[in-house]
Amino acid sequence: MHTTKVKIMAMTLIAAAILLLLGYAAFAGVDSEPGGSGDPLVTQSYVDQYIQWKVTELKAGQVLNGSAGAEFILRRGQAVVVDVTGNGIPDVTAGADIFAGGAAPFNHLLIIPREDGRGIKAQSTVFVMHRGGATVQ
Repeated sequence: MHTTKVKIMAMTLIAAAILLLLGYAAFAGVDSEPGGSGDPLVTQSYVDQYIQWKVTELKAGQVLNGSAGAEFILRRGQAVVVDVTGNGIPDVTAGADIFAGGAAPFNHLLIIPREDGRGIKAQSTVFVMHRGGATVQ
């Protein structure tokens, strides 16, 4: 019976030590002042590039290439996928990849996984909502 009490006490002490360590880790480095290392501010250019949606008009033949993590939503017109890698562009809405020459569907979220020349090419005048880095060629 004595060993049972010792085991219970040891487990209680271990649990208390773990809780103390987790509590310290959760609050270590927290800076209460806005803009400090624990609560950094972001720049307007960061918000513009990565948070807000932009609308771009493409004329027939123009290509919108995305940077890694860029998101596209085709709103109007006809466009096809440009994919020099052969890996396709993930259509998150449909849960499938669209490969080179495949039609970009309306109102589907397309994500560019890497900055390697993937994007969409306008077949007519198109309007694309996008966020993240993108260039028109």
